[in-house]
Amino acid sequence: MKLLAVLFGLIFFISACTNQPVRRRNSGYSNTRPPTNYNKTKNNNLFSPIKKKVALLNIYNESPFGKEDLAIHATEHMRFEISRTKDFVVDPEASSLFGNSKEIYAGGGLKLAQLSRKAKLSGVNLVIFGRITHARVRQNADEIGFVRKTKSYAESVIELRVFDVVANKEIFSEKVDGNINDSSFRFFMSERDAHIDYRRGLLRYSVKVAVRRIIPKLVKLGEKLDWTGRVARIIGSKVYVNAGRKSGLNVGDILKIMTEGQEIYDPESGALLGVSEGQVKGTLEVIDYFGPDGAVSILHSGGSVTEGDFVQLY
Repeated sequence: MKLLAVLFGLIFFISACTNQPVRRRNSGYSNTRPPTNYNKTKNNNLFSPIKKKVALLNIYNESPFGKEDLAIHATEHMRFEISRTKDFVVDPEASSLFGNSKEIYAGGGLKLAQLSRKAKLSGVNLVIFGRITHARVRQNADEIGFVRKTKSYAESVIELRVFDVVANKEIFSEKVDGNINDSSFRFFMSERDAHIDYRRGLLRYSVKVAVRRIIPKLVKLGEKLDWTGRVARIIGSKVYVNAGRKSGLNVGDILKIMTEGQEIYDPESGALLGVSEGQVKGTLEVIDYFGPDGAVSILHSGGSVTEGDFVQLY
């Protein structure tokens, strides 16, 4: 009897281990949030969003102040702040597909729609572009005295837009200001070069403030969007996905394989209304990583997976 009891116990244990439910986690924050008393020593990656891959185009400066220096400074600070978020990862190569922001504005956004197919294959989820629409520095100083009290004002306005590659439409447009003031005592006989550097520094700081003000808006946008990747290559039984460790995929994650959705147009105006959701063909299980940001997976269920198929977190 004891032997029989041990045998039944062993069978029950094996059955329990082999029938565990598939682990799921969201690609964003909206539906699943970690409990407030969650033990951080455990697998906290279960609640981490998969980062959406973005192409950040060079911001351009259409104001007469600051010129190219201000545009470069705004772009680099935008890249730095976006990279610090938990929702996005900037693809350093993807921007070459679209050119710069000035070209996008000149084409009225048509270039983005024309290149969306190519962008989907590259794995880019969003294209972020923008411009500095206003920038200037004003200074007021006391009229008398060897040492003058000077109050300076720096003003800037950045317009930022986001194009959703999967939906093939613009989903975000916002203008923010970076208006600041700075009070300091400056010598009346200060050199001209020092004065120019001071004004340049104020303008740079102003656009930095504008960038910091718009980042929370981008984060809220990212929380609402689902991550979408692509099947990059199939070799034997292994399926290679164009997102990996850097994007936040975990070994053991289950991905659903999706066909590409259909573009839906308004029958009267001809305007693009959106893209329908594709059909689920099966699932993949992530088993390893490759390259800077790629994942190796195997077929978990279903079949007929082909290169170029969409993948989403199950």
